[in-house]
Amino acid sequence: MRDNKAIWFKEHLAGFLAALRFLTVIPAQWNVDRDSEFFRKSLSFFPAIGLLIGTAGYLLTTVALWLFPQPVVACLVICYLAFISGCLHIDGLSDSGDGLLSSRSRDRSMEIMKDSRVGAMGVIVTVLVILAKFSALISIDSAHLATAVFFMPFAGRVAILCAMAALPYARTEGGIGALFYSDSVKKIALFALLLLTGLLFAFSGGRMFVVLFMLFLVFYLFNSWCKAKIGGATGDTLGANCELAEMAVALAFSVSFSFFS
Repeated sequence: MRDNKAIWFKEHLAGFLAALRFLTVIPAQWNVDRDSEFFRKSLSFFPAIGLLIGTAGYLLTTVALWLFPQPVVACLVICYLAFISGCLHIDGLSDSGDGLLSSRSRDRSMEIMKDSRVGAMGVIVTVLVILAKFSALISIDSAHLATAVFFMPFAGRVAILCAMAALPYARTEGGIGALFYSDSVKKIALFALLLLTGLLFAFSGGRMFVVLFMLFLVFYLFNSWCKAKIGGATGDTLGANCELAEMAVALAFSVSFSFFS
């Protein structure tokens, strides 16, 4: 019995650390050489990683507001959210912009997304999303800014799971994103969405409807576009989902707290 519990614990710890290494820059070396074995199991820990990133962001925002004016804090938050993941999701957003905004065929669009070089469309999309985040963050009442920052990365990781549940993987040759797809992703995505809804209700009350509506709207529009353009999701569009969800949460908090305050 103890051996079974030990094996269960080690497997779940390996899955958690695989998720931690993939979604953040936090060094955790144990079992790093076996990550590919635990990628699918790591999906269950995406919400937990989102909560960890959000909690650290909450603390960063709270402390920074004692020291700096809100525009500086907003800049620090955006830098934190970008670099805690090694800019992985911003890279996905940029590549998605290059591919999806090109007037090329499906196959050519996916080749463009795979190209490591950044095009004009990718730069423009990235700048606009960062600008939207910054504008929203500086417009949120300082008393509620840390709460918004807490939910941004959490919603971003939930959006990744929901995109995997909603769309098939588009690359037939496989890719990094394909390593995470599993039969349990729909159940995990549903759990993560319910957890997000519950926490939003607990910490923001009726304002959660504005946040959820904005998240759903951005998610639906972007992923409908992905399905129409390339037939599904790729690692890049999953990363873009995270960035767009963070933007949607910031915008929703900006709007909701303006109306409900």
